[in-house]
Amino acid sequence: MNKSSDSADLKAQVLDWPEGRWEQYQPLLEYCRDNGVRLMACGAPPEVLRTVQTKGIQGLSVGDRKRYSPPIKRGSALSYEIFQQSLQPDVLANASVPFGPGPYRFAQARIVQDHTMAQVVRQALVDSGTVGLVVVITGASHVQYGAKGSGLPSRIAPILPKKTQTVILLNPERQHIRKEGELPQADFLWYSAAKVCVRNCFDRAEVARVMSAAGRRREALPQDLQAGLERGVISPELLQSFLDLDKHPVLAELTKRFQGLRERLLADPRFLHRLAIEESISITTTLIAQYERRKGRFWKELDYVITDTVRGSVVDFFTVWLPAPRLAFRVFNDESAVGGLEGFLGSIPDNAFQRANTGTNWDPSTRFLAVVLGGVKLFSVGFISSVGTLSLTNAYLDLRRKLNPELAPRVTNKRSPIFKTAAVYATFLGLSANLRYQIVAGVVEHWIADYFLASTPLAGNILSFVARTANSYWGTQQWVDLARIFGLQAHKAEEKTPECNEPSQNLDVIPVETKDSIGGEILPNSKN
Repeated sequence: MNKSSDSADLKAQVLDWPEGRWEQYQPLLEYCRDNGVRLMACGAPPEVLRTVQTKGIQGLSVGDRKRYSPPIKRGSALSYEIFQQSLQPDVLANASVPFGPGPYRFAQARIVQDHTMAQVVRQALVDSGTVGLVVVITGASHVQYGAKGSGLPSRIAPILPKKTQTVILLNPERQHIRKEGELPQADFLWYSAAKVCVRNCFDRAEVARVMSAAGRRREALPQDLQAGLERGVISPELLQSFLDLDKHPVLAELTKRFQGLRERLLADPRFLHRLAIEESISITTTLIAQYERRKGRFWKELDYVITDTVRGSVVDFFTVWLPAPRLAFRVFNDESAVGGLEGFLGSIPDNAFQRANTGTNWDPSTRFLAVVLGGVKLFSVGFISSVGTLSLTNAYLDLRRKLNPELAPRVTNKRSPIFKTAAVYATFLGLSANLRYQIVAGVVEHWIADYFLASTPLAGNILSFVARTANSYWGTQQWVDLARIFGLQAHKAEEKTPECNEPSQNLDVIPVETKDSIGGEILPNSKN
């Protein structure tokens, strides 16, 4: 402190410190030295602690026992305190060390250490008088909170007026996990912005109050929410949102059965509204496009219209479902799976623009992987739906010919190239649709509508409707152009023949884009 030596000299005197301890203390020591802050060492001498750990408090000399050990009061008070200390998690953990002192003597050493620290703090308070601030920096295990505790706060409290002592817990995520309803461990929890909080991120007492007010028990909650509560990464507000969903019988049953829906509703309470908007746009634009293309054949070819509309609605469901932000806690269910495929996939958000959840840290590379993974999912949806659609449509045409043999000699259908069409359409969904829906769901809705326009929900809903309508129109134009480039659409006008009474005669079944969905559009036969 008087700058007679440098940090390297002091570091050489604490070689017994665990790895990384010096790096934690060095900035603090240098700050106090440079700013003239008085420092007082409050730890017990190592030789005293070693004696207590090997022989117990009775192994100390009379002078050391008087100086470092608390006085024995009311007969077995010290023994009871030792017993209470021996039940602490860190004490039990040290008891398993080979040739260790055992939990009873280790607890005695802890009491000697706490008593010595309390004596130094008391002296610092006397020296500072009525003006000043005394900051005590120590391990969390030395701060057993409350007047009935055995740590520093309870030892110092008798000489302090009320409400002049504050306990601030640094790095709460490193401490042992407590259950809801237990006494708080500190007055304030101090989290570092440079580190991601992965557990003990919220006040468990407040979580317990929310559960009690709703009359619910943790065991009745879904498994993933139980895991999140156990880790302390579910906020009271998020828990209240789930309990509010549970008040609606239909939503309660759906969220209970479908974890994916529950995760999306927790991340976006208006997810179902946006899904309804998307499906309404899809069905409306599909029917309008079908009527414009088929004209007078619309009612005669109603079976094709229904097939196209249902298929389009299914594909549009996935274009909304897959890029939607969600809050998932199942990654915490199995610690052994964190390093495997499940842990890897669980660490990637569904939407590249989603705000980071508690306990997660998505860097640019992770968000880029979210775009890639979303594209792979939509590519799979597009390929499977395209192959299935064209196969079923062609099988339906064959069945009609068999049921009406008179049509067979006059049918000259040119079948759609199934796998070529599927590959082109799947690529379109994986690239264009994926990027557009990532932006709509992540930037427009998740950030602008839900975050910046949170105080005006109506404006957010209008923005969502406009964005999805514009996205649908732009996606339709892109697919039409792409289909023509790859020769998936005919260009010749329909040639009407008087002997062709069936609408499926001399016609191709070619997929055409109607609102980002593949449709079995009936187009004239063409040599192109």
